Amino acid sequence: MTFLAIDIGNTRLKWALYAQARPGLAPLHSGAVFLETIDELADQHWAGLPAPSHMLGCVVAGEAVRRRVEEQLELWDIEPRWVVSAAEGCGVVNGYEHPHRLGSDRWVALVGARERMLAQGAPRPVLVVMVGTAVTIDAIDVSGRFLGGLILPGFGLMLRALENGTAGLKVPTGDTVPFPTNTSDALMSGGVYAIAGAVERQFRRLREHCGGAEPLLLMTGGAAVKLGPTLELPHEVIDTLIFEGLLKLQSERLA
Repeated sequence: MTFLAIDIGNTRLKWALYAQARPGLAPLHSGAVFLETIDELADQHWAGLPAPSHMLGCVVAGEAVRRRVEEQLELWDIEPRWVVSAAEGCGVVNGYEHPHRLGSDRWVALVGARERMLAQGAPRPVLVVMVGTAVTIDAIDVSGRFLGGLILPGFGLMLRALENGTAGLKVPTGDTVPFPTNTSDALMSGGVYAIAGAVERQFRRLREHCGGAEPLLLMTGGAAVKLGPTLELPHEVIDTLIFEGLLKLQSERLA
């Protein structure tokens, strides 16, 4: 009952093959490719892998990219299945105004975060931060209700906006420092601290909303390691949070 999980973001596709759809299981094989090289998956990355029995994925990159991935999946006799955000599932209640309009990656990450939190002990609020092309900061209360969340530009988008809209500024290769004394450091530090400030503000709001219960702060995404050192809050960086959510959703379907 091998299971293939796929996460298609705005920049990269990540995949993992599991012996079965069971939360907490380590993958047999995994990898990542940039969207430009999706058409090489079947020949270069998936060739020789055990054929998966089931597949589940989430995609935010659009229909054209999804169709290209489905063409690669023709390597196996498997039905492609893609997550659509639901009103509730796996112990999470979707409080979005229009639940199906919540990005599927955010929904899957919420499911994975709730599952990880419960595995650690008594229920508590969770703040889920995904740091990629865009940054999302999503809050779940103690009961598992998704309260809502923020969307803001990621590091690259933020810095390119400054480059395009301000004469003389270029995308920097600077460092994050408390008091920058050059333009590169000033731009990099400004972007990092802007995102960190939004995370810390939502953390406080969630804690107040939940009567002082300390939230579990989980971060994922390609740039999460860049943000982590600047946060003045306990947190965990979980590279596999989307996969954990896909495993949970698939295991509930097969139960």
